[in-house]
Amino acid sequence: MDSTLASLAAWMPRQRWYAAKGRTPHLRHVASWEMPGDEPGVRARTLILTDEGTLPAISYQVPVVSRPTETVPHGQAAHVIGHPEPGTTLIDAPHDPAYSSALLQLITRGGTVRAGRTVAVGHPSASSPHLGAALEAHRAAVLTGEQSNTSVCFRFADGAPPIICKIYRQLQSGTNPDIELNNALSDARSPHVPRAVGWLECSWTDAGAPSRLTGSLAFAQEFLPDVEDAWRLALRSAAESGDFSRPAFDLGAATADVHRSLAHLFPTAPATALDRAAMRDAWQRRLSTAIAEVPALVDARRAIEAVYDRALDVEWPPLQRIHGDYHLGQVLAVPDRGWVLLDFEGEPMRAMAERTAPDLALRDVAGMLRSFEYVAGSVRIEHPDQTAALRDWADNARDGFLAGYADRARPRAKITGALLNALELDKAVYEAVYESRSRPTWLTIPLRAVERLVTASSAR
Repeated sequence: MDSTLASLAAWMPRQRWYAAKGRTPHLRHVASWEMPGDEPGVRARTLILTDEGTLPAISYQVPVVSRPTETVPHGQAAHVIGHPEPGTTLIDAPHDPAYSSALLQLITRGGTVRAGRTVAVGHPSASSPHLGAALEAHRAAVLTGEQSNTSVCFRFADGAPPIICKIYRQLQSGTNPDIELNNALSDARSPHVPRAVGWLECSWTDAGAPSRLTGSLAFAQEFLPDVEDAWRLALRSAAESGDFSRPAFDLGAATADVHRSLAHLFPTAPATALDRAAMRDAWQRRLSTAIAEVPALVDARRAIEAVYDRALDVEWPPLQRIHGDYHLGQVLAVPDRGWVLLDFEGEPMRAMAERTAPDLALRDVAGMLRSFEYVAGSVRIEHPDQTAALRDWADNARDGFLAGYADRARPRAKITGALLNALELDKAVYEAVYESRSRPTWLTIPLRAVERLVTASSAR
């Protein structure tokens, strides 16, 4: 195991899903188990590793395939992790058929794999399509562009609908809300989510934890090929000075439909004084962090805090389950079906308990409104002469989305006002920190939003 960990420690920092960029991980083996397979000399294993070089420590799921070097499939050189033993090659498992085929079988047909006190269980979803013999003839391909996860697309020879399986890289104890919410919405036949296929969970022991842990490893659902996400559609519309108000209206209606379904499928709770105080404290913490990193926010501090304070003086709707990381990139435009929402796992860096707690549905609304402004802002960076037209584009998209949401929200909720302003402003403050660290040339996008929101709020 030491040679395998050494190979992984050299390889992991180059992966997009590795959180601590620019440093070598300090890995500790926590648990592992072996996928069923019948290819001689080939082992497909799932490793649970903890990087103890970060604060707090982060646990990862790292599936690997070890095979005789002479059997490495053609074209796999880019996915080789290392050679922990002479004559043996270690491969990033999602790219190897020994792992991907076993994963597909375990999720769609169910089953249990044990290795000591580690237990992995595949759960077909109640609404999962029956694939039958289609499982035996498929092609698997890893999708590019993922950040915190790895997704494998399966296509079948007999024309069965394709499947996408998301492999969660960073592990936390508890059921991932992506699985929980999507399964519930899929079983309720919501047209606004892909149909769930199944999921994989694992329970294990860790010397650093007081009790046995159970977490989500992977989730499979219907794959929707040859469609565009809302970000690309909106970006093209803004660049061409198009009118996005009607698509935005339909997107607002779809969002309200999903929120109504979630409120029906999961418990809701009134927002108590403690809930309000906790959220106000969270806003203040993020603002303090932002002011320390973004000097341009210093003079706006009192005005921002006044917006937050005004939000405490209005009525709050009940708290409910929400998407949690909602923006245009999380929505697909599907012909003859409309808008389809993806990735209900919330913000991956937040604790699982926070991601599964009831929240304000308006948080999702605020996230989408910020996304419209990001479309306009990103085009404006390249075409500053179009500032006025892009402001109009964003205003029209915003108004269309809010009108569509209000049209479908039941009971008819108050959408605009002090609470939505505070949630938007909190999101813009967070964005300012992100842009100052990652894309300084985009910092003007959230800073413009901060100025607009504090000005609009003070004018009321």
